[in-house]
Amino acid sequence: MGYTEMMIEGRNAVIEAFRSGKTVDKLYVLDGCQDGPVLTIKREARKQDCLIKYVAKERLDQLSETGKHQGVIACTSAYQYAEVEDMLKAAAEKGEPPFLFLLDNIEDPHNLGAIIRTANLAGAHGVIIPKNRAVGLTATVARASAGALNYTPVAKVTNLGQTIDALKKDGLWFVCADMDGQTMYELDLKGPIGLVIGSEGDGVGRLVKEKCDFTASIPMKGNIDSLNASVAAGILAYEIVRQRLK
Repeated sequence: MGYTEMMIEGRNAVIEAFRSGKTVDKLYVLDGCQDGPVLTIKREARKQDCLIKYVAKERLDQLSETGKHQGVIACTSAYQYAEVEDMLKAAAEKGEPPFLFLLDNIEDPHNLGAIIRTANLAGAHGVIIPKNRAVGLTATVARASAGALNYTPVAKVTNLGQTIDALKKDGLWFVCADMDGQTMYELDLKGPIGLVIGSEGDGVGRLVKEKCDFTASIPMKGNIDSLNASVAAGILAYEIVRQRLK
């Protein structure tokens, strides 16, 4: 698996990058440029919650590798996504029951990177993310994962619910993190397992949650109502680790 950052230059190329679903980490736009194609690019960038930086022509010239940027340069991440089947094979080769993370609604790249880092350290065999309503493998994610992206495979799937159904046929069962669930210490979390984590704001989507076998909550005694998504993932993952070590 390799991770590189690519520059995409020129108006048509950048519009195509957005429309093809490529994850754009950062967009550089010529400051003050208001013509039609550039407005279209900015609209696409906002749909993706992409960071837009308005810069002088000199800065764009500096960044440009082709000399033909036409006032726009997009930085995208080229990262090889894995297949879910590869994760199951990796578990089988290690003689371990599969342990996967499935992430729903995680839009913050720092959270995604931190969760991939936790998945690596907890011995998970892979992380599964949805194509829509979620951040992809951007440069920020790679940095936040502290190198874990080079070792822990990440798969991107069209439909998390269908993926869960398919994995159930392979013997996995699923636990979803939710404040209304049963305390995690009361659950048996051994065996082939998928840990489903949602964002702080939206949590796990209803359709995905309904497919989970258990709902686990983390006991909380403080004055605020929720944990950061990556911290919650870490706490639940290590309860799974503790039970698997027994």
